[in-house]
Amino acid sequence: MSGWWHRFRNPAAPGAPAHLVKGERGERAAARHLRQRGYRILTRRFRGKHGEIDLVARDHEVLAFVEVKTRGSDRFGAAAGAVDHEKRVHLISCAGEYLRLLGNPRIPVRFDVVEVYMDDAGEPREVRLIQGAFEMRQPVSD
Repeated sequence: MSGWWHRFRNPAAPGAPAHLVKGERGERAAARHLRQRGYRILTRRFRGKHGEIDLVARDHEVLAFVEVKTRGSDRFGAAAGAVDHEKRVHLISCAGEYLRLLGNPRIPVRFDVVEVYMDDAGEPREVRLIQGAFEMRQPVSD
């Protein structure tokens, strides 16, 4: 596959926009960090009607929906600050879709955020996990 579609579908492809490459590197660093902490990555980039969940993972008996935010620095605030109310609503809706696909299992669910800070060479210099960054306050509906 070549051309713009390949670059769109594969952000790490040569010629992809820099922000997509940075985001892909951040997701890989976040997945690596989570695996080192004992998480098992189940799905990357789950796409639902209401958006996308970067990573879905198991942390022992908990199903964790993980949003990854990649930045060059925290000079303008923590990366997790970009997970605002609207983004949370989309993540919760997507999580509901994911759970419905699994047959609505009775399993504890948690929403985590991973902040990835890159150095000037585009390599991860710091990765921060925020477990339970927010909660699903009400049942998900379509």
